[in-house]
Amino acid sequence: MSRTLCQVESITPLTETVFKVVLTPEHSFDFVAGQYLTIVLSEEDKRPFSIASKPGERQLELHIGAFVAESYAMQVMEHLRTHSAIEIEAPLGNASLRPDNKRSRIMVAGGTGFSYIHSMLQQLLAESDKRTTFLYWGCRDLNGMYLKSVADKFSQLHPHLSFIPVFDEMVEGYRQGSVIEAVCDDFSDLSGYDIYVAGRFEMAAVARDKFTANGALTEHLIGDAFAFLK
Repeated sequence: MSRTLCQVESITPLTETVFKVVLTPEHSFDFVAGQYLTIVLSEEDKRPFSIASKPGERQLELHIGAFVAESYAMQVMEHLRTHSAIEIEAPLGNASLRPDNKRSRIMVAGGTGFSYIHSMLQQLLAESDKRTTFLYWGCRDLNGMYLKSVADKFSQLHPHLSFIPVFDEMVEGYRQGSVIEAVCDDFSDLSGYDIYVAGRFEMAAVARDKFTANGALTEHLIGDAFAFLK
């Protein structure tokens, strides 16, 4: 892990509350799909965000959901908007893609947790990966699924990938309810899968409890939040 100065190249709204941020590091560094960085607001305040871009790319892409004024993410967005250059620390995290594992995969994202999955899917496509993979993405509504067209395209380009959108609200033609429950409904035995989980800590806690009850092995539950849960 090292500290790097980054130019803020662009901030693009993907929805009213989700922003795509592109950074250009002063010095390139190696990372693996599934790792994250922290934006340094001060020595005592460093905010983590998944790296959404594929390893090897010069620029770094972030997906930041900023829903409430003065919120955790809105403070970061204000910092990005008012600084042409920022400091980051990277790479961080141990919940990276396990490409050499022969197990089938289930990837579960809540909201902007898709940024974590986005990096990994780009890597898998670049490597023409043929492992059976299921992507479950849960959002409040259709507007909240800010890159649904990209996820649809991933599933079209990757014949071994099944994409299952799940919405809190009723959206005609799609699954409704909890994304965690959707996985459990579809898989009564999760013991044979690598399961990647990205979302809020509360979501990760529920996922751990529900998935292990359905046979998931803790060593094959992959997500940085799990290291912080009791």
